[in-house]
Amino acid sequence: MPTDLSSLYILVIDPDRTMVALMRDVLKTIGIVRVDTIPDADRALAELRSNRYDIVITERDMAPLNGIALTKMIRTGENSARPHVAILMMTAMPTLEMVTEARDAGVTEFLIKPYSVKDMRARITAILNQPRTFIEVSDYFGPDRRRVNRDFSGDDQRGGNRDI
Repeated sequence: MPTDLSSLYILVIDPDRTMVALMRDVLKTIGIVRVDTIPDADRALAELRSNRYDIVITERDMAPLNGIALTKMIRTGENSARPHVAILMMTAMPTLEMVTEARDAGVTEFLIKPYSVKDMRARITAILNQPRTFIEVSDYFGPDRRRVNRDFSGDDQRGGNRDI
């Protein structure tokens, strides 16, 4: 686990000034000082074209463009300059459906508000230390949604090679 996160460059997208101030303090506590913030997703794509951010941290619930739509635009939009950038999405009181929707949009990690310094550090170090391969299929482009890739030997795992 890297202990020096000072070289990371982070873009935070959140309309809530209080949350942005808290985020800056948390990131500074774990050693990240290069942080740009913007209040809405509309300008995020331009920011990504102008700067080489390592991680985008975005609120899920924003208007008019929410974090899910932003993630899809980053991953598959025509003008996306950084489709492989790591995306950490946050929200308060998520449902299983919200987390699944974020995963299926191409979010790298998900964090529930309120979060601790330890939680933020864990998500960022997971992004750095356990990068997932990007995959592209007909309806998805983003980090592999499977967390565990198990080696398998023997008959087909689903029983397709059984004699009938």
